[in-house]
Amino acid sequence: MPRAPTFLSPFDAPALVARRGLSSLLTPDGELLDLTAEETRERLTQLPPPLLVHGPAALRALDLSPLSQPVPWFDLLDLFLFVRPATTVAPTPRGLALALGIEPADTISADLLPVLCETLLDELRHKAETPEGTRLRALMVPLTRAGWAWSGEVTDVLGTPRDTTGAHPYEAIRIWKRLPRWEETAPRPAPGSQPVSPNAARQRLREILGENAEIRPGQADFASVATAAFEPRESIGSPNVVLAEAGTGTGKTLGYIAPASLWAEQNDGAVWVSTYTRHLQRQIEQELRRLYPDETTLRDKVVVRKGRENYLCLLNMEDLLNVATSRGPDGFAALLPMPLLARWAEASRDGDLMGGDLPGWFGELFGHGTLFGVADRRGECIHAACPHYQTCFVEHGIRRARQADLVVANHALVLSQAAWAALAPPGLPDEDTTPTRYVFDEGHHIPDAADSAFATALSGLEAAELRRWLLGAEGSRSRARGLQRRLDDLVERLPMIDTPLQAALQAARALPAPGWSTRLRPQTEPEQDPDLPPLPGETPLLIPEEPAPENPSEAFLRALDHQLRARQTKDSRDGYISAECDLHPVNEDVASAAETLSRALTRLRDPIRMLADRLAAQAEDDAEMDAPTRQRIEAMIRTLHRRAISRLSGWIGMLDALQTPPEPDVTPTFVDFIRTERLPRTRATQGDHDIGLYRHWLDPTIPFVSTIQTPAHGLLMTSATLRDQTGHGDAQNEASWHAAELRLGATHFLKPPIRASVMSPFDYATQTRAYVITDVSGEIPSLAHAFRALFETAGGGALGLFTAIRRLREVHRRIHEPLETQGFPLYAQHVDAMDNATLVDVFRTETHSCLLGTDAMRDGVDVPGEALRMVVFEKTPWPRPDILHRERRRLLSEGRPGDYDDRITRMRLRQAFGRLIRQGTDRGVFVMLDRRMPSRLLSAFPDGVDVRRMPLAEALEDIARFLRPEEQENGPPLLQGRPRG
Repeated sequence: MPRAPTFLSPFDAPALVARRGLSSLLTPDGELLDLTAEETRERLTQLPPPLLVHGPAALRALDLSPLSQPVPWFDLLDLFLFVRPATTVAPTPRGLALALGIEPADTISADLLPVLCETLLDELRHKAETPEGTRLRALMVPLTRAGWAWSGEVTDVLGTPRDTTGAHPYEAIRIWKRLPRWEETAPRPAPGSQPVSPNAARQRLREILGENAEIRPGQADFASVATAAFEPRESIGSPNVVLAEAGTGTGKTLGYIAPASLWAEQNDGAVWVSTYTRHLQRQIEQELRRLYPDETTLRDKVVVRKGRENYLCLLNMEDLLNVATSRGPDGFAALLPMPLLARWAEASRDGDLMGGDLPGWFGELFGHGTLFGVADRRGECIHAACPHYQTCFVEHGIRRARQADLVVANHALVLSQAAWAALAPPGLPDEDTTPTRYVFDEGHHIPDAADSAFATALSGLEAAELRRWLLGAEGSRSRARGLQRRLDDLVERLPMIDTPLQAALQAARALPAPGWSTRLRPQTEPEQDPDLPPLPGETPLLIPEEPAPENPSEAFLRALDHQLRARQTKDSRDGYISAECDLHPVNEDVASAAETLSRALTRLRDPIRMLADRLAAQAEDDAEMDAPTRQRIEAMIRTLHRRAISRLSGWIGMLDALQTPPEPDVTPTFVDFIRTERLPRTRATQGDHDIGLYRHWLDPTIPFVSTIQTPAHGLLMTSATLRDQTGHGDAQNEASWHAAELRLGATHFLKPPIRASVMSPFDYATQTRAYVITDVSGEIPSLAHAFRALFETAGGGALGLFTAIRRLREVHRRIHEPLETQGFPLYAQHVDAMDNATLVDVFRTETHSCLLGTDAMRDGVDVPGEALRMVVFEKTPWPRPDILHRERRRLLSEGRPGDYDDRITRMRLRQAFGRLIRQGTDRGVFVMLDRRMPSRLLSAFPDGVDVRRMPLAEALEDIARFLRPEEQENGPPLLQGRPRG
């Protein structure tokens, strides 16, 4: 596409809706054309840059090469972000139209785009003479310098900035000067212990739902049962535990919000609601708007909490801005995202970059490097030493959470907070007040979350990251701040900490040095790519000379790599070479290197521990220390323990235990193994794989229960799939509950849990069908043909689920063009550069689109209505046959390893089937393309579901009759009348 002349207006430009099939083009003289991709490309070479929506997606649809910012076209998403920051919208013409209150036609044509453009510019005109308009005019200065395509038109609407004499051209981006500052408040008293009565919970639920809400019979019963988690605790370490299974459609979110909100109000305490993913956190927050429709009340009562890496770091943003402006005109292009990011940040509820109110397509439009650059992804936060500490989004969230009624978190954060509370040094206050009441939504994921939270990994990447945190960026001018830089001014005030600090920095050189992954590879492998660009804000890394062979970390990694290569096996089914091997029996080189490394890590841990102790002693002894310094010291002690001391202690424990082989007759507590993983090609890694020693708890619910049961007074674990139900009768019912309690760790609590089950209100026998296709092989061509035929028969609205990313990409490559040619846009996780939440938003908005995904799309995706009417599984989702699963099925299956595998698989199938029916009027079909799926797994589907085994051709006819009976009666072709976009 040609570059845009500075005088071009979007209304003089052609408008383009790009598709794999026929694209829609509105020429500047008003001619509306439907063109093939080749014709569209040829036309665009003769026309000015177009008006469009989502430029990168349009380029992909037309097989055009991507362009760097500033781009020549007028992307309406840019303008929407400028006019309506912090507003989620599906990045399609239909999504924009719906967000702007415009009802789009079934078939989207390019003539809709000028209407969208004029609507947005009209909204901007109304802002021009308001205080917001003044801020927008100021942002136009850096945007114009950066070459933003919309600069001319927006400046015409807003006018030029007034009284700019002496003003810094980038002052409008420096939002840290204007953001509100938090202030400390008195500590919140411990919450009361007043219970919530079942009748009160039912009444609160009625108030939330309102008079015209859909009646769900089991929802009130669920709310009543949930109140047991809010009963007073009877003894220390013995919380009230409720396991409540709520079938799909029960409305469990509002069911537990009713008693949780009542308890919080009555006892002046917070209930922490934990779920599995950021996307599910967002769904719960949306549901809470029904309880607190007023935005101010919602902000006071509800806080969403995530890890620091999810939020905008103002210090990193300032660093990026300074680096870009220091380059003069050469840095203008890098500045383009910054004003738009600043515009969003001032309007954002909480500064959440990942899954919050920053649109998920921002990174695709302006580069994901910008988002990574402004997030705290290296654990470098300097807390009270940061000049933006009192405007920090994370610190705001922490303080709001201390006063909130409901805190919506994720399992990973909740478990890490609980673990830290159990291990924290005595007397050191934590950032978050430890809650006494928990709700674990999507409770079936607790074992997975606990497995991740309490595992230990001694890998090259983890160890090199710790070295980077301690020593900073060696050999490059990046924003990485070492421990010396964080503590410089404190050393001047507290000279007694300098000795352990210097000892720690010297000992840190035992960790993998820059370029470690290159040295890990065999010498026959090619060197790094010389054309690899530097990371944003970073000069190319100067690789130091190869460190001495005695570097204990690298020697250990090489020994692990040698043992793994010697013991790798090849899977006869798909040709893959295994990426892991057992640790025991240990190779002699591994044992020797582990002993050396253990001593080196001890020499690193001890001075860091001494540093933390001296900081703690100084804070305790100096009664006149000012509050900011005390807060900074406390934050540094927490960080030293979390990032260094606890990690090093775990590594040392693994290395020391490695010297003692496991006893054959003793059930182990941990599973240790060696694994290699591919690394992204970056300057920080330079190699292509990582190697590490991994330790997982055999039963990860043991540390989960041990850390949660002491602070917790009550917890509710709920999900639609807590149990694996394989039959009927009291004995089978008891067996299913027993298995659920074992899997969730409920048997480890001192007080037996309360069990409850609420059935789904849906009529699955009428609303659904299930098919097992008998003539599709597992080969990619056969799979691709089946997916295409099924998606065409459904007329879109189909979700394809895969057990392997490689197979997903191969099928997508083969079918996306023919599907999109027929008007069924195909989106895919791990292919489209959008986060999962944005992909689901697009899928929900484009009712005739299709979506391919893996596990994250199988669990927790809520797409009601016609937008999802088919779920297709490419393969039976058996557990991955790795070492960890092998050991767990051997030791936790109670002598029935086959049943253990079946139970996991049925739970996955139930989760996938649950995506189909989300409301009473939905209809949908579930299709399994694996002809080898055994009949014993069919009990995963709800009672009454008609499961049919048949060839693909017969299934297509049967599905068409079920989904569109009226078309079969009238006799038109299956796809007649389906919209193109």
